Amino acid sequence: MTTPVSSLPETGRTTPRTPRRGWFGQLLRRLHFYAGIFVGPFILIAALSGALYAISPQIEEVVYADELTTQATGPVLPLADQVAAATTYTGGGEAISAVRPAPEPGTTTRVMFEDPNLDESESRAIFIDPTTAEVKGDLTVYGTSGSLPLRTWVDQLHRSLHLGDFGRYYSELAASWLGIIAVAGLCLWVMRARKTRNASVMLRPNMKHKGIRRTFSWHASVGVWAAIGMLFLSATGITWSQLGGDNVTKLRAALDWSTPAVSTDLDRESAMGESGAGGQAGQEGQAGHEGQAGHAGHAGHEGHDDGAHMGQTGATDAGGIDPADFDMTLAMARDINVNTGLVEILPPVDADSAWVVQEIQRSFPTEVDAVAVDAKTMEITDRVDFSDYGFASKLARWGIDMHMGTMFGLANQIVLVVLAIAIASMVVWGYVMWWQRRPKHDPSKKFGVTPVRGALTKASWWSVAAVALVAVGIGVFLPMVGISLVGFLIVDGVLAMWARRRARR
Repeated sequence: MTTPVSSLPETGRTTPRTPRRGWFGQLLRRLHFYAGIFVGPFILIAALSGALYAISPQIEEVVYADELTTQATGPVLPLADQVAAATTYTGGGEAISAVRPAPEPGTTTRVMFEDPNLDESESRAIFIDPTTAEVKGDLTVYGTSGSLPLRTWVDQLHRSLHLGDFGRYYSELAASWLGIIAVAGLCLWVMRARKTRNASVMLRPNMKHKGIRRTFSWHASVGVWAAIGMLFLSATGITWSQLGGDNVTKLRAALDWSTPAVSTDLDRESAMGESGAGGQAGQEGQAGHEGQAGHAGHAGHEGHDDGAHMGQTGATDAGGIDPADFDMTLAMARDINVNTGLVEILPPVDADSAWVVQEIQRSFPTEVDAVAVDAKTMEITDRVDFSDYGFASKLARWGIDMHMGTMFGLANQIVLVVLAIAIASMVVWGYVMWWQRRPKHDPSKKFGVTPVRGALTKASWWSVAAVALVAVGIGVFLPMVGISLVGFLIVDGVLAMWARRRARR
C-alpha cells in the first residue's frame, strides 16, 4: 500500500505526501472498538463465570458438607479398611482409580472408582468416614482434580457454555482477544496521558465529569489498573484452548519446557538414581502443558490435571490389588518427599506399572512432589520433586494455580473475583459509551459512530508491512484471533460499502 500523491503545478511532477501523525492511535482505537463490540459478550460471560468458579470451593463446602465432613472422633482406621468399605458398598465390580486419604481430622476419605455408565473423565467417588468406615456419600466427580457436581457445572459454563467442544471456541475467543484488547487499551491510555501531561489524574475516575466523559473516566482508570491481570488471564487461559493451546504445546516442546513426570514403568533399564530430573523430563503425560487437553486445573478435564496421574490413564480392578498396599505405599512416600495433607494414591494400571503417590495441594506453589513405588519389592522406582522443574515449567505451574485461585488460597480467590468484576464492568462501560456517542440530532441512530477508518492509508509502506506481519503472526499462533479478525475486516468492508451507497443517495 502506498501513500496518496499530490501534483506540483509548476513542474507537473509528483511527490508522496508526508505520512500524517496519529495513524497508529487511530488504528488502535478502531481495533479496540471492534474487538470490544464483537468479543465483549464472550469476555463478559467468561469474567462472570470465572468469578463464580473462583468462589466455588467455599460453596461446595456448604452444599456437600455431609459428604466432605464427619463429626466422628477417634483413631483413624487403616486405608485398607476404608477402601474395603467403599468396595463393599459398590459391590466390588468397579475398578479403583484413585484414593485420597482424609487430609485432616473431621474430613472424609475419597475412594474413586471407574464407572462405565459415566461420561469420559467422570468417576464415582465414595466418601468414607476415616474413623468408622461409614459411607458418607456417593457422588460423581469430574477429572483428576475430583471436582464435585456444583463446581463441575460452573466450570463447564466457564469453559464451554455447556456446549461441548464446540462451546470451547467461545472461551478461546475471549482469552485470545482479552490480552490484545488490554494491550491496545493500555497504549491508548499512555497516548492520552502524554497529551494531558498529568497521568496521575487518569489513574482514578473523575466524578466531576458527566455523561460520556465520566463513563470513559471509569473505563480508562479501571482498565489501566486491571491491564496486568487481564494479560495474565489471557496468557494462562490460552494454554487450555483447543487451537491456540496446541500451538503452546508445540512451542513448549520446541523450547524444551516440558514438565517432569514420574515414570510408572517397572521395566526401564535405568535405575531410579540415574533417572533424576533429566531422565524424567519429557515423560509428561499431560498433553505437553499443564493439562491443556481440557482446562486441567478447572476440574482436570479430559482425564488430565496439570501433572496429576503422571501418565496413568487406566484404573485397577478392585479385586486385583491388596487394600493394605494403599497404607504401605503412602507410608513409603511420606518417608521420601510426600509431606502434605492433600495427597492422592494411584494403583498400578497393570503388573508392569508402579503405584504413584503424589501431592495435590495447590495452595502452596511447591507441593507437587510425587513418588513411584513397586509394591511387590517395596522399592521406590522413581520420584519427582518440584526442584526438578525447569524455570519455565515452574512459571506454568504457578500461572495455572493462580488462574484457578488455588495458589494462595482465599487471597488468590479475592483477587480473581475483583479482577473479574473489573473486566465485566469495563465491558459494560464500553457498550454504554457506544450508546452515549450516538448522534443526538438523529433519533434513528441508536448507537455511536465507529472510530474513523483508513488509518493505514496514512502510514508509510514499512509501517503497513509491520502491522500486517504482526497480524499474520498473531493470527497463525492464535487461530481464533485470525479467524475473527478476518470477520472484523469483512464487516467493516460491508459497512463502508453501505455508507458510500447511502452518501450517494
